[in-house]
Amino acid sequence: MSDPVAALRDLAAQLRAEDTPISPHVVDPPSAPSLGALVAAGPRTAANPGEYALVVEAVHEGYLLHYGEPRLLAGHDPDLALLAGDYLYALGLDRLAALGDDRAVSILGDLISRCAQLHADGDPDPIPDLWRAAAREIAEVPA
Repeated sequence: MSDPVAALRDLAAQLRAEDTPISPHVVDPPSAPSLGALVAAGPRTAANPGEYALVVEAVHEGYLLHYGEPRLLAGHDPDLALLAGDYLYALGLDRLAALGDDRAVSILGDLISRCAQLHADGDPDPIPDLWRAAAREIAEVPA
């Protein structure tokens, strides 16, 4: 994985190839990965920008499966969306751990928790800004 712009396409290809209950529901992504591109642009992620882009987009897709409109799955039921979201959270965090980036694992873990709390409180408005801030923090891109 080397091209941050291809992060969503690469993630979709991986999900299709895994032969899981998710696979038949994978669709082509409608857009380029904006959060992935942001995280890939920083000095802290320069050694592996494509992998960081894929990781952030996988975790973001997990969030979207839980709380919004996913970009990579269609025609699935709510139970599969919940399970797929959990799987994509784990996939992203596992790949970060394989990179040895405990700081980024912590940032994304805290982000997932904060988003869940905001949804539980009925206040999801700040969530897009939190995602962008987390991507900048991982990459060490100034605000």
